[in-house]
Amino acid sequence: MKIPGVLLAAGLVLALPLLWTQRGFAQQATPTADGASPLIPRAAQPTAPPASEPEPPSIGGITVRIVMAPVTVTDHDGSLVEGLQPTDFRLYDNGKLQRITEDLTTHPLSLVVAVQANGQVEKILPQIQKLGSLLQAQVLGDEGEVAVLEFDHRVQKLTDFTSDPDKMTAALKGIKAGSWTSRLNDAAMEGVAMLRSRPTTRRRALLLISESTDKGSQIKPREVMAAADFANVVIYSIDMSHLMASLTATPPPLASDTRPPGAVHMERGNVSTPTTDTQMQLGNWVPLLKDIFDEAKSVFVKNPLEVYTALSGGRQYWFMDQRALDRAVSDLGTELHSQYLLTYSPNDQEQPGFHTIVVQVIKPDLRIRTRDGYYLAGTPEGAKK
Repeated sequence: MKIPGVLLAAGLVLALPLLWTQRGFAQQATPTADGASPLIPRAAQPTAPPASEPEPPSIGGITVRIVMAPVTVTDHDGSLVEGLQPTDFRLYDNGKLQRITEDLTTHPLSLVVAVQANGQVEKILPQIQKLGSLLQAQVLGDEGEVAVLEFDHRVQKLTDFTSDPDKMTAALKGIKAGSWTSRLNDAAMEGVAMLRSRPTTRRRALLLISESTDKGSQIKPREVMAAADFANVVIYSIDMSHLMASLTATPPPLASDTRPPGAVHMERGNVSTPTTDTQMQLGNWVPLLKDIFDEAKSVFVKNPLEVYTALSGGRQYWFMDQRALDRAVSDLGTELHSQYLLTYSPNDQEQPGFHTIVVQVIKPDLRIRTRDGYYLAGTPEGAKK
């Protein structure tokens, strides 16, 4: 007996829900190995949020596990003292004795060199362009790396971090004078930001080769110092004499006077001619006198370079000629390779705000130079206490 096709189709329709009830729920109750249901497309299934991990302490929003204190030790004659061990030092953070966990004296250096390259120092730049081989031999060492910036009204990266001496030399030789602006603070902040990305196992240093004045920056020295503190960056400077730059600089082009000769006021008895107009534009000594006054005044008033080097534990150098510049670079390399980089994990990380650093050496008649402190953003639990 044949079953009509219509009745067969109807029977299948009625049987499917029963089959689905008996087998489908059994499948739904057996998830896959990763916890997903085999009956729902994976793209439509909610994903479980990752397990949250406790946040480590941070300095200014930047995660930190250690604080670095670069320490330079000299004797009463000013000569560098080498060979000390971490046990020879006492380090206090906010007055509390800390346990020095490591001495990173031998760790490689990451250095940013930022050079003022505006019209004011055009005649000085050829001396700086010759520093490639000296920086490599005296400062960087075998595993060091360097990045080069130039700045006027812009801050431009000439080379990113490299250990290739040829790239560094080419970058320094490529420095060219630009406008008459000098964004020193902005360049310093860019250098700190670049160093912040380097591994924490490397020591970080910023070298500013510039005049001691800033012209046109949007960043303030306070902001630069806060960022340097957070990133454990030591700032050094080789100062270009502002007076020397003023005397050697090519004067900017004068704007042409479009007034006719008769429109210029002359004293009674004089006749206005093109010759007298030209003579009136000569002999303006006011800028030079102002530079001399500012040069003397800067002895008593702190400038950005003084602030950066003093508060970060670095040092200022000066030069007037090629020999003095080479000696400054050589002295910088000697200090960096004789420096003690004391590291520790603060035992009061829940205390936010500025933390002072005081370092003492147990041996007599020795002098110490280091950073003055750092800013710490405490954990939420610490902030509530």
